[in-house]
Amino acid sequence: MDYIAVGLAGFLGAVSRVLLGKIINTWLGWSFPVNTLIINLTGCFALSFFLTLTLERLEINPRLRLAIGTGFLGAYTTFSTFAVESINLIRNQQVWPALVYLLATPLGCVILAWAGSVAAMALAQRQAG
Repeated sequence: MDYIAVGLAGFLGAVSRVLLGKIINTWLGWSFPVNTLIINLTGCFALSFFLTLTLERLEINPRLRLAIGTGFLGAYTTFSTFAVESINLIRNQQVWPALVYLLATPLGCVILAWAGSVAAMALAQRQAG
């Protein structure tokens, strides 16, 4: 049953990533892979917020936690696309955009994961009283 929950949530996460990526590309129209950057940044914040909140304050079914954390958010974020896009920037001699992307993604993801955890802990403390 865990596999089905993760698979269904993963499907929704992957579809969300594709749709949001298309919306961002249409809206901005940049050659820089800002869509993947935004998706990975928001995914890191969301995963950290969700896991911190469900471990600190909100008791939920472990299968639901697995489906949302591993399934939906795991499929929503994409490290492999980040890697390929980085290589493509370098191959296209876009060295500065590649360096920005290579620095912004891991640093931004860690910072936003930390922010998600802090936000969830603050919410949990406020709920506790």
